[in-house]
Amino acid sequence: PQAPSTGNDIRDCSLDPPYLPPTATDTTARLATLRDIMQAHGVGAYIVPSTDAHMSEYISEQDARLGWLTGFTGSAGTAVVTQDKAALWTDSRYWTQAERELDCNWELQRTTSIESIGTWILKAVPAEGNISLDPFLFSIDTWNSYSQALHGSRRTLLPLETNLVDQAWGDQRPLPSSSEIYSLPEEFTGSSWQEKVAGIRQRMEHHMRHPTAVLLSGLEETAWLFNLRGDDIPYNPVFYSYTLLTNTTISLFVEESRLSREARESLRSGCPGPLCVELREYGQVSAQLRRYTQDNVTVWLGTEYTTYGLYSIIPQEKLLEENYSPVMMAKAVKNAHEQEMLQAAHVRDAVAVIQYLLWLEKTVPKGQVDEFLGAQHIDALRWAQEHSRGPSFQSISASG
Repeated sequence: PQAPSTGNDIRDCSLDPPYLPPTATDTTARLATLRDIMQAHGVGAYIVPSTDAHMSEYISEQDARLGWLTGFTGSAGTAVVTQDKAALWTDSRYWTQAERELDCNWELQRTTSIESIGTWILKAVPAEGNISLDPFLFSIDTWNSYSQALHGSRRTLLPLETNLVDQAWGDQRPLPSSSEIYSLPEEFTGSSWQEKVAGIRQRMEHHMRHPTAVLLSGLEETAWLFNLRGDDIPYNPVFYSYTLLTNTTISLFVEESRLSREARESLRSGCPGPLCVELREYGQVSAQLRRYTQDNVTVWLGTEYTTYGLYSIIPQEKLLEENYSPVMMAKAVKNAHEQEMLQAAHVRDAVAVIQYLLWLEKTVPKGQVDEFLGAQHIDALRWAQEHSRGPSFQSISASG
């Protein structure tokens, strides 16, 4: 790379050879591997989102496919790769960051609209070509938007359950978390999981369509319902799971070996019977849903957190769709005890913030504190508070 002009920390692809800052990632080998795999599957363009299979706002390292493929580490974006082009779409929060992190294999598209992605794909992929994606990483609405953008274009939107980026990533891909999934003590919840299940079944009974099951895909839905917590995703007390709750049975799809002894005992305490939680492997959810929907049933789900992959398994006439599942609606209304707990948590947090402001007043005039040290210090003050499980997101610290 040529020497950059003073203060130039973004790429310059117009130079020969191009200038890349040290923060850029060389993606040449990764793209070559992915393109070979695409060719083997007859794929003209492959779409890679920044989400996981649960439509989570934050994702784990294992799900950072977009980051691995492009080098771009922002929290929102979409990449599309063809045999001779690669482009990244992201919003204005991340344009400078993308110019620092992308190499010259990538075009940066300064928008996030699916219409714009569709237009680019139609120019890049000839008629009769296949445009593929992993249906378990796209929401129902997003799938429909792509379908609409390509409608009548003589290109096929082809869902592929094998994730091609995972294949290219191979054994370099981070392993899933193996840490313990633990029970939240009842002193924090105000309701046992059995009471919560009974409440959801009551909502099913009172619904005019009398659904026979509720499918939960959002990680916080299952964590809330069973009063369980984990740390599979940084800053989020959740764990990878799905739940299929019927009138008479409860299936929890999770890696059973990770459940603490107390959690396992709690879930199995109602066995046999309608409050017995059957533990099934996390990866079995599709097969179980396929079996369940062969009968005369109606499955209630929230479209906001369900992927097109799961949604497409359920025949349309057996679906009850609402934006949010009944669990998400119940979870949104806090009982009196939860409200007390929220207030107490905010008081403890306020103590840490006041200690921090006092520390800043004393320390900043000495000229030895920068934003990063400040962020580290407030994290330490919060950790020192009783019941702290860490910050809810990475500190955003700025001065001047």
